[in-house]
Amino acid sequence: MLIVTTNDLPGWEIQRVCGEVFGLTVRSRNAFAQFGAGLKSMFGGELAGMTKNLAESRNEAMGRLIAEAGNRGGNAIVAMRFDTTEIGDVWTEICAYGTAVQAVPVTDGAKYTASQLGYGVSGPQQ
Repeated sequence: MLIVTTNDLPGWEIQRVCGEVFGLTVRSRNAFAQFGAGLKSMFGGELAGMTKNLAESRNEAMGRLIAEAGNRGGNAIVAMRFDTTEIGDVWTEICAYGTAVQAVPVTDGAKYTASQLGYGVSGPQQ
């Protein structure tokens, strides 16, 4: 699935808007990891455990976003964004959202991209 943060797809014709789609996950914090991260932050450096958790959460939210777009008949998502919200002191919500569309490549460059994604000229190959 083609996913972009822009509001349009240069070289593609958007033929149908399938609607707003989102994927979200809510994660709780591990108290021990939080304590360790607090100590590490005093001395500087990357918080590798926190980085790994955030990457996994974003990937999970993206997977759910892609599934919802496909269920609505979309083959692309435009205006994709992430949003993160703290819920209380122990939970974090990660939301990926955008607009699912059906798009067809019309330029040679877009047709090349479509072939790399496994799309036919008129959309995803079945």
